[in-house]
Amino acid sequence: MRAIVYSTKESGFELVERPVPEPGPGEVRVRVEISGVNPTDWKARRATSETDRETVPNQDGAGVIDALGPDVTERQPGQRVWVWEAAWQRPDGTAQEYIVLPVRQTVPLPDNASLELGASVPIPAITAHRALTANDGGPDRIAPGTLDGRTVLVAGGAGAVGNAAIQLARWAGATVITTVSTPEKAELARKAGAHHVVNYRTENAAETIQNLAPQGVDIVVEVAPAANADLDAAVIGPNATISVYATDGGDRAELPVFPLMRGNIRYQFILLYTLNPTAKDNAIADVSAAVAAGALRVGADAGLPLHRYPLERTAEAHEAVRNGAVGKVLIDIN
Repeated sequence: MRAIVYSTKESGFELVERPVPEPGPGEVRVRVEISGVNPTDWKARRATSETDRETVPNQDGAGVIDALGPDVTERQPGQRVWVWEAAWQRPDGTAQEYIVLPVRQTVPLPDNASLELGASVPIPAITAHRALTANDGGPDRIAPGTLDGRTVLVAGGAGAVGNAAIQLARWAGATVITTVSTPEKAELARKAGAHHVVNYRTENAAETIQNLAPQGVDIVVEVAPAANADLDAAVIGPNATISVYATDGGDRAELPVFPLMRGNIRYQFILLYTLNPTAKDNAIADVSAAVAAGALRVGADAGLPLHRYPLERTAEAHEAVRNGAVGKVLIDIN
């Protein structure tokens, strides 16, 4: 089978032939059709040491189960699935024609969901789910009605996590405000379903959001905590949560401590890979339900344009993500 591999952060990607792997107990083999690229994929390669073994990149993907381990009954050959955390603490990601994974890391795709959607949702949507459920008093699950009456502020609504957060929050009944930096990104956020879109480069974001949510926002899904610390403090409501999932704009934030104390504000930092298993299982179940309900979509009409690359151009796909491609970068395997 064809696979993309790298060995060190200085080495380039190489297209090689590898044996087709066989699933063991508790595992399934997936014929990967599409691999999804996330920022942590190129960052993982950058962090690779000189002594690391040959690695296949990419955590997310979608394809078709074509073989089962000897004791697996939860899946069937021919079943379409999305896969998550394929390359976490293991050298075999989704940038290859076949992958063997524990059955838990494969999630069935309903008939109404495309493989493109399956390859796009795992890391962004699971991260967005955690950001929306990390607040005191819950909810710890996302479904229609669970965020009724809440106001959610999504920083960077044109990004992959921002897009998923907008769609999940809308599905759950929240009023969604999002910030963007350009008119083009504003249009994408509207297509994702945001009720209100604020261009922070052309208007006073704090004043606009305060007018939209005079009681304060209940949840902030935050991509740039350092850059947005003052904005978040200005618009947050009492007993609310700022959920931080990235460090865009700097990795050190200066916080206005007393205003946050006065409001009993919670900062929740999120890294999907080390998330506790219960929260992760809840997220996977709810994201799967949202996919089945048609509440999660991808493509330009859903505010998340798709950028496609063939397997042999994986390096270009990673570079596109590193350079901030707006939308979702996918690699076509087969």
